[in-house]
Amino acid sequence: MIKKTLAVVTTLVGLLGFTLVAAPTQAVTRSPYPLTVSNYGASMTFTKSPTRIISLSPTATEMLFAINAGSKVVAVDDQSNYPTSAPRTSLSGYTPNLESILAYSPDLVVVSYDPSDLVSSLRNAGVKVLVQDAASTLNDSYAQIVQLGSITGRVVSANAVMKNMKKKISTALASIANRTTGLSIYHELDNTYYSVTSATFIGQLYGMAGLTNIADTADGAEWGYPQLSSEYIIAKNPSMIFLADTACCGQSKTTVKARPGFGQIAAVKRNHTYVLNDDIASRWGPRTASLLESIVWAIKNFLRTNH
Repeated sequence: MIKKTLAVVTTLVGLLGFTLVAAPTQAVTRSPYPLTVSNYGASMTFTKSPTRIISLSPTATEMLFAINAGSKVVAVDDQSNYPTSAPRTSLSGYTPNLESILAYSPDLVVVSYDPSDLVSSLRNAGVKVLVQDAASTLNDSYAQIVQLGSITGRVVSANAVMKNMKKKISTALASIANRTTGLSIYHELDNTYYSVTSATFIGQLYGMAGLTNIADTADGAEWGYPQLSSEYIIAKNPSMIFLADTACCGQSKTTVKARPGFGQIAAVKRNHTYVLNDDIASRWGPRTASLLESIVWAIKNFLRTNH
């Protein structure tokens, strides 16, 4: 009887010009929790997404907001100036005050290193702490973004951020492929001539672009951040100079040109001193792709004006 009734209904629907469509099967999204994370000598289990996060790392702050986890952040440190919507406070990541941090009742604190045994103090107070050291490679940066995505339940967003970074970097590098042979650079961290080698996170970006870094052969290069001398920089005669000390130290094309002997450097003579954003150049978050794009823009400008 049931089969006969279904047949009649199907016939009538067909005569009326309708099409029977099966009800869609609702996709079931599996919860990532409980999630156990091993970090900095301890394991912590999240039974749900943290909702009162404190970031004492400007890079972690950028990552959290980039992956759409900003609504879970209740406070950030005094150096976290991006994005502007981040809840910036007087909390310090360099000289942290335990009581001030605990006053926000955090269920997760993210730091980039462990000053004054802050990690153990917070753990003893029952607060989960995630340590995300300064990245050495782009893959380290990607891994930290994905880790924050997993913990906050923003895996899809985190993967999208990582994919977008990779795309922007790949596109930028493809636009200058095989065109930087023979170009050398000097990257300035401050006005006492501290620089970076190709082994550092920022230095690797120059290497990816095919540039030769004059700091690689300097005394102290094995540390990654050697202090050069003005005589060394002049002798190496870099093709391009990149300044990452405009905000911190007031440096500019004008101040560099005014330095004794710097007027004879190729980069200065041909106006190839480039200003970088201090913050972006010192962090390893999502805006790293924009930093590389800035470097590539400078290279294109050099090639355009010298050939």
